[in-house]
Amino acid sequence: MKKGQLVEGVVTRVDFPNKGIVMTDEGDRLTVKNVIEGQRISCIVKKTRKDKAQGLFRELIEKSPLEMDEAACPHSGICGGCAYQTLDYETQLQIKDGQMRRIFENVIPDFDNLFEGVIASPVQSHYRNKMEFSFGDAMKDGPLELGMHKRGSFYDIVTVSDCQIIDDDMRKVLQATLEYFSERNITYFHKMRHEGYLRHLLVRKAVKTGEMIVDLVTSSGVSARKLSDNPGPDGEAVWENVTGIDEAELLNGWRDALMELKYEGKLVGVLHTTNDRDGDVVEDQGTEVLYGQSYFFEELLGLKFKITPFSFFQTNSLGAEVLYSKARDYISQSLDGDLDKLNGKVLFDLYSGTGTIAQIMAPVADKVVGVEIVEEAVEAAKINAMENGLDNCEFLAGDVLKVIDDIQEKPDYIILDPPRDGINPKALKKIIDYGVENMVYISCKPTSLARDLEMLQECGYVVKKISCVDMFPGTVHCETVCLLSKQILQ
Repeated sequence: MKKGQLVEGVVTRVDFPNKGIVMTDEGDRLTVKNVIEGQRISCIVKKTRKDKAQGLFRELIEKSPLEMDEAACPHSGICGGCAYQTLDYETQLQIKDGQMRRIFENVIPDFDNLFEGVIASPVQSHYRNKMEFSFGDAMKDGPLELGMHKRGSFYDIVTVSDCQIIDDDMRKVLQATLEYFSERNITYFHKMRHEGYLRHLLVRKAVKTGEMIVDLVTSSGVSARKLSDNPGPDGEAVWENVTGIDEAELLNGWRDALMELKYEGKLVGVLHTTNDRDGDVVEDQGTEVLYGQSYFFEELLGLKFKITPFSFFQTNSLGAEVLYSKARDYISQSLDGDLDKLNGKVLFDLYSGTGTIAQIMAPVADKVVGVEIVEEAVEAAKINAMENGLDNCEFLAGDVLKVIDDIQEKPDYIILDPPRDGINPKALKKIIDYGVENMVYISCKPTSLARDLEMLQECGYVVKKISCVDMFPGTVHCETVCLLSKQILQ
């Protein structure tokens, strides 16, 4: 194979997270993302290093026998958000089960007897309580689009007005926002030129309470575009920017357009966030409330949680109840089925986010200490604990690597729920040095967990149980929860 060569082949296997192994007609092997086992595809060779050849998906030539005749979502194959929309749900679970086995079977001794499989999400569609949509266009100088990145594209956007992982209220907000700013020819923020106004639309809605907040993220310089009176050298149309637009009037008009819609739930807040950072990330450099409030409430396992636009919270609320119930069950198993054994004990919830799992465990522990690097999440956790009448929770802001050096208490039990990249090895060593008898590790990236398990096992911990929860139907992702116990040396 040569770089840039167009080749055809069959996907023989797909490893987490959706790295397809393709055998070409010439007998070469390369990896291609966003494919399904059994598909026949064409791809362009990107890299040709030995054993690490990579290809870029070009065209689906023949569907996999695993696929349905029609995808569950009309945007499937165009939108880059969901890779498994052409698969029935049982097949999705089987694929994820196989991927988890390939990740862990050589890492965890006796894995087959310890693995409890992949637990299904309670709902397979309309499950997301948070979406970040991007503004852009689908082609150069094309009409304004609002949605997700096109499959395999960093720049092009596809409007996902019929997205199946969000509910009708979120779709209404997306469509109304797109129509409002399209009618006024408002510019989107161009990633290369670093100019333009509209950047992202953040929508969050609670499943249990039905409350919803909407946040428009823009740059600080509002502008529209119009056709220039002077065409280009070949007579083509030329667009030029128009400034001097009243931003307050523009935003208030958008707010009013959203408030006129009829929702199944309740719109409790409309916000505007400014972000002038060059990178394509949602960052809060100042937020104003255009209507209502800057937060909403969700309920999990009988507890109430206040959620702000940028605070971490599991994106599948009903799935989160399954995940945290499994974590609580593992804790119970490690205590001989008696959670009351945590009475008088100190529990550490490291990488605690808004303190969800910490508060679920607080009623049976003497004290819970949560550590989280995102200050806004820590403040939300403190408020949530007060709302839930929990006075034995302490939440600290900072990097786990540094903060645990300053905590006076020593933990009797540890829960870990780190970000996708897992735990810093230096921080993991400090956690291991506490020597707690049992800990539960929750991971949103199984490969990071597999890496950290190697160090944990080398230091005397053994895996007692492990299972996965499918928090993201239609996508390649999966959460993992693992119970570890300190090995007693004879």
